[in-house]
Amino acid sequence: MATIKDVAERAGVAPSTVSYVLSGSRKISEDTRRAVRAAIDELGYHPRASARTLRSARTDVIALAVPRVPGEYRAVDGRFAIDITDAARGHGYDVLLMTDLDGVGGLRRVARSGLADGAVLMAVEEDDPRIAALRELGFPTALLGHDDHAALPWTDLDWEAAVALAVREAAAAGHRRVVFLASAEHEIDARRGYALRGLDGARQAAAETGTEVRVVESHREPAVLGRRLREALGYPCPSTGSGVPGPRPSAGSSATPSGAPTALVAQHLTLLPHILDAVPGHLAVIPVGSLPDDLGVRNLPRIDLPVAEMSTAVARLAVEAITAAAGPRPAAAGGAAAPGTANAPTGSALTTEPPHHLIPPRMSGPAVAPPRAPKPDSEPEPDSGLEPDP
Repeated sequence: MATIKDVAERAGVAPSTVSYVLSGSRKISEDTRRAVRAAIDELGYHPRASARTLRSARTDVIALAVPRVPGEYRAVDGRFAIDITDAARGHGYDVLLMTDLDGVGGLRRVARSGLADGAVLMAVEEDDPRIAALRELGFPTALLGHDDHAALPWTDLDWEAAVALAVREAAAAGHRRVVFLASAEHEIDARRGYALRGLDGARQAAAETGTEVRVVESHREPAVLGRRLREALGYPCPSTGSGVPGPRPSAGSSATPSGAPTALVAQHLTLLPHILDAVPGHLAVIPVGSLPDDLGVRNLPRIDLPVAEMSTAVARLAVEAITAAAGPRPAAAGGAAAPGTANAPTGSALTTEPPHHLIPPRMSGPAVAPPRAPKPDSEPEPDSGLEPDP
């Protein structure tokens, strides 16, 4: 195992300089800092294991890793970031937000340099490389989303059960043909847990109920999503050969296909306002994973994402992992236990299985309406809110 002397020799500096770079206790030139960081990465030096004396106290910081495509905004990510920060503060911790799309390099730097005591990972993938990196470093970690093989504490909505419940509710209301708008194709390709489990739930409910479920992978581009939805609902693109979908047909026009789906279960909700504008008004829409206070879905049957419960749980799991790895935090003034640690497990109380917190889905809003006839031609519906392909 590499030592601080090895790092100093590789970087061409004194061991005390390496210590200063890691602790931030003295001002070091940027060139020297980069040389030390490069040596640390090359040697795989881990100060927590080989030089614990460099950090005499915890930082009381949790790193929150939220992979994000630059320029894209997802309301759910911001909501989780705020709620997790609030929950962490209840345990006496601040949150360091990390949005790098890859995340492995940044998390390694945080773990090795002691910028944080532990991490919470969002957008968890199957065989997530971030998990492997942090486990190798022995860095306390909790997952928002789950990987059954990760051997780490996690919390998640039961996405498979949630989508299955939505499809079953549609079937119970009399819908025999349902479109399932799954997560976006890039999320499925990345094998993110919620995306794959949503697909599993749709297949499970289709087999159980005998309902025809047409799966549509969503897309970040409104034009592409609009075309896919129109095709799944049985409204082909115009015969011009351009592939550009025209305005949505009136619900009662002769263009309304017979045997078309009468319900839409939507797990991908980033473009939900566009979706609601694009589909026929007689279609029953059931969002899965909506934000609890989203006014746009309050009149729809839905399964809300339990953001507050998940955020509270993952912050607690992260703090418990930190405490189990390093022992109880120092007592607060007056001898009281530090926030969030009074009942936390110690290293001697660890079990072989990390704690998991799987949240069952619950239907909210009105009941799913039965299939209903389209409006007559005299009551046309507005044109699609989805932009045409260029």
